[in-house]
Amino acid sequence: MRRHHVIIALTGAGLLALTGCGSDSDAPAPGKTSAPASTVPSPAQSGRPSADPSAVRPDSGLPPSPAPAQRAAYLAALNTIDPEIVNGKDDKAVSRGLDQCQSMKGEKDPAKRVAGANQRFIGPHHPAGFGPVKSALIVAAVQANLCPTY
Repeated sequence: MRRHHVIIALTGAGLLALTGCGSDSDAPAPGKTSAPASTVPSPAQSGRPSADPSAVRPDSGLPPSPAPAQRAAYLAALNTIDPEIVNGKDDKAVSRGLDQCQSMKGEKDPAKRVAGANQRFIGPHHPAGFGPVKSALIVAAVQANLCPTY
């Protein structure tokens, strides 16, 4: 059991280290093309606000709701860290993850990202958060599955 925790901690630390390797540029990497623009009309184009909760305003900082495969991978990652994080409340865990993405978009300091996750992700037996090690793993899971460009 102890070996499992060490592997998870090292994986999370590695993912956190890789977050600093990205580019802050919005331009695509050489040899790569950007994704095509969405064909869904924006609220400004349609003249009325969208009722679809996954249609997020670009200035809100929230990524769109994850696809089913992303959602499953994210929830599995959280359950691997500690089953109490999700605690049978999948929608709440996804919502907290999207909120974490929003706060990470403007915060590049890894220590502050971990502190934010420790405050945001709580459980019945962890009302003050899951601590810095598990919170770092949570941040890595959020970034890998919900908002990899943040």
